[in-house]
Amino acid sequence: MELILKKDVENLGFTDDIVTVKNGYGRNYLIPQGYAVLATSSAKKVLAETLKQRAFKEQKLVDDATKEADKLNGLELKITAKAGEGDKLFGSVNNADVAEALEKAGVSIEKKFISVAGGNIKRTGQYEAKVRFHRDVIASLTFDVVAEAKS
Repeated sequence: MELILKKDVENLGFTDDIVTVKNGYGRNYLIPQGYAVLATSSAKKVLAETLKQRAFKEQKLVDDATKEADKLNGLELKITAKAGEGDKLFGSVNNADVAEALEKAGVSIEKKFISVAGGNIKRTGQYEAKVRFHRDVIASLTFDVVAEAKS
């Protein structure tokens, strides 16, 4: 079943992509939830015209996203967390903590666009995260998780 996505769907595609999915997934989930519409020939023509008109605006968005991504170059990010014996943390550090630290550093990005390698971090050390500013602009960010100074 061919569908045109109306919203970004994780592990499937981005808005206005034409995707092929199994019938049940499209009929029972994507279409009723408003994530997709059937890719008929007329819908494809409308999509092609829309994409043509949107190409210029899209380029401006990519340029803006690239400028934001360039702010991450050379940015040294340190996230402090309470730690127990050795390098083990109380709790964990995740994408929300990285988003909060980036906000303090002057780069505003939603936590859902940040993916930390390995999910939750439970030890101090240096880690890497991928930050998606736009579907074509994905930046890599290295940050340190350090233990909070004991008083």
